[in-house]
Amino acid sequence: MSISQQSQRIPGVLVEPTEEPPSLDFDDIQHFLMSRPPARAARYEFLTFHSAAGGRAWLTGLVDKVGTAKAVGSNVADARWVTVGFTWNGLRALGLSEASLASFPEEFRQGMAARADILGITGTNHPNQWGGGLASPDLHAIAILFARDVTERERCQREHEKHMKQCEGVELLSALDLEAIPPFDYAHEHFGYRDRLSQPVIAGNGVEPTPGSGPALKAGEFFLGYPDEDGPPAGMPQPENLSRNGSYVAYLRMEEHVGAFRDFLRRHGETPEQQEWVAAKLMGRWRSGAPLVLTPDKDDLSLGADYSRNNDFNFKTMDPHGYGCPLGAHIRRMNPRDTAANMNRRKMIRRGGTYGPPLPEGAPEDGIERGIAAFVGCASLVRQFEFAMNVWANDPNFHELGNERDPIFGTQDGTFDMTIPKRPIRKKIKGLPAFTTIRGGAYFFLPGIKALRYLVDLGKAG
Repeated sequence: MSISQQSQRIPGVLVEPTEEPPSLDFDDIQHFLMSRPPARAARYEFLTFHSAAGGRAWLTGLVDKVGTAKAVGSNVADARWVTVGFTWNGLRALGLSEASLASFPEEFRQGMAARADILGITGTNHPNQWGGGLASPDLHAIAILFARDVTERERCQREHEKHMKQCEGVELLSALDLEAIPPFDYAHEHFGYRDRLSQPVIAGNGVEPTPGSGPALKAGEFFLGYPDEDGPPAGMPQPENLSRNGSYVAYLRMEEHVGAFRDFLRRHGETPEQQEWVAAKLMGRWRSGAPLVLTPDKDDLSLGADYSRNNDFNFKTMDPHGYGCPLGAHIRRMNPRDTAANMNRRKMIRRGGTYGPPLPEGAPEDGIERGIAAFVGCASLVRQFEFAMNVWANDPNFHELGNERDPIFGTQDGTFDMTIPKRPIRKKIKGLPAFTTIRGGAYFFLPGIKALRYLVDLGKAG
């Protein structure tokens, strides 16, 4: 999920738009879930509003800087890479009516912290361990500032800080700086796995699915106001001009324990080749991105880098018993492909980046936090994100495994296992340690541009 240049925007190949008007309103949809800006740095700022007027003044000064899907997805240089979103409490703090607030779905009204048990976010991952005000009802908004580099990010930060000081009652709760980690020629995270290999494609956005990604999905799976895979839009928050072209996003800040991960690989692999084999079995791909289903015995760097091939596989017919990719591996749990029902209604868009400095090879843990700060975008938090967290990531009996959770992303406390099918005797790793810890999270609503102007106008008489 690290941030990289626009030239690395994959999966999918950008094609020229047709002459027919697009079904998606690219001028109204915030760019965040539709396309990636050419950015290697970003800053997430989490805000609270002590007055509705101050919050609306803040939004007034930002609305013209919010990047649209049309602007960021084009080849025209555009610095408007700001994204803004609001919690349910934030919409209330801006002065949205009680009737409108009540029309939002229950999971969004409650917020992520209140639903931690449903999500399986327990133990050291629990919201009572989070910092930065992310578990507080005072968290009202997020401003995501993208930049080409760190210098530009710092300029954006100063500009935003100056603007906030002019808006009475707007306070910064916390912030997180993000940067891509080298090498910059492909997206990857601190454990070293190539990222952004399997993303859904939205019908009508000018991108063709790569082989194995499945068909382009109807826009209503990700943006409110459009037909989804089941039919016409339904259950939209009111009024419609507030919800149309908006999306829900689940934010997770996940620390990666890189030193502990490397120590684990050394304990379970006597040679570097064996260690890479164990790392691949945990993920379901070699760190190059090559899938185990296609190359189970050794890495294939050319396959990993080939977006026309590295996602072109299934599980049910090509690897039904998990001899290539274990049944409990990360990619098999978080994208079960043809082994799960109703997959087109479960898919989500992932965005985000890496934070913290890389840990040099051979270095022990240094006490510096590093990890991934990710967003999952969808039209239904409960049907898409919460299902994935509850069932795919944290259900110990997923695929009838009995006592396993996602080895990379699931909540681990040392009591769960990892089974690696192998002939003649399978390998079972007992007491898998936690390689990641969730340090914060929240649910946000990303309104369309017209909806942002609607929120700005809430305080006007009439």
